[in-house]
Amino acid sequence: MSLDDSSSTKTNPNNILNQMIDGESSSTKSMKNLIAMVSQTDSTALILGETGTGKDVVAQAIHKCSKKKGPFVTVNCAAIPSELLESELFGHEKGSFTGADKQRKGRFEQSSGGSLFLDEIGDMPLPLQAKLLRAIESRTIQRVGGAEDIKINLRLICATHRDLEKKVESGEFRADLFFRINVLPINVPSLAERREDIPSLQQTLLKKMNVDKSSEPFFSPDAVTALCKHNWPGNVRELKNVIERACIIFPGKEISGTNVYENLLRLKVPTIAEEQDALWEMTSDLSGINELDDNEIISNPEDYLPHPKNYKNWFSFYDEIDLRRHLQDVEIVLIEEALDKTGNKIAAAADKLKLRRTTLIEKMKKYSISKEL
Repeated sequence: MSLDDSSSTKTNPNNILNQMIDGESSSTKSMKNLIAMVSQTDSTALILGETGTGKDVVAQAIHKCSKKKGPFVTVNCAAIPSELLESELFGHEKGSFTGADKQRKGRFEQSSGGSLFLDEIGDMPLPLQAKLLRAIESRTIQRVGGAEDIKINLRLICATHRDLEKKVESGEFRADLFFRINVLPINVPSLAERREDIPSLQQTLLKKMNVDKSSEPFFSPDAVTALCKHNWPGNVRELKNVIERACIIFPGKEISGTNVYENLLRLKVPTIAEEQDALWEMTSDLSGINELDDNEIISNPEDYLPHPKNYKNWFSFYDEIDLRRHLQDVEIVLIEEALDKTGNKIAAAADKLKLRRTTLIEKMKKYSISKEL
């Protein structure tokens, strides 16, 4: 994701979204369309996605595209200790606990007329989930130590990287709260799912580094291809770190595909500025890893379908692989997709996967895959 803080004026939602969110891949376009639709309602939005995909940017995009004129207020439910989170959200009255020497408005009141973004709601303690549910349903809150119902007028946006349905099954998340916030779910695709957007993202992130033009590194075509072929487990956040690393290690230099592999994805950033020139001299003549052809930059989404030979470059990016876990994850994704494409017909899904029906059923049991996805 890319966020443009300079645009504070509410204009056409499409213009705002194009300024805030880079990319024209099919998954990105689909997400933008959903954001535009969701922003025109006051219903609670639930943003789902892996860590680092830019869920906070999506939340801000919903707020900026909406008709809300109030502030955008953020609370990270995972970063605030549970004993302080209630006061942070709902505020407190003077004398309600030790240290409460004056009345304080919570984030709900502070976001009046605007949007309240509850990030990592999947980590919210169970007792507080009940109070949040009451606030959503009654549109009122009570400060800690208070008895007065205070009306609230805001749009609630929630986000999590957790699987809330599994947390509901395990009793770690209230089912009634889940169904209450899961009105308008928005799935943010991982960077690996929208690789076509990487060249655009790379350029935008590079501009946001605000480095002097003469010190700005240049990514050669094979370097961009190398970026596109990386799996990006850390998503856009990881890409941002790599671009920042490039500005530090290769100021004003051209970056090759080999440099991406050896210096930006694998090596640590030097902590002493004087090492930069020496590091450049040391790495500019590296060999042993075949650089990619310029025309290998992928333009067709079908080119991203995995092929066993793609794994030949695995250890150029990583030192190891949990093979059993990786293959299990691949099986789960393909089984769920086959079931989805066949309308949950097990026999038809088994045919797509070239498996016996009984084998597919055993795998579904093993991975706890429900027929009703």
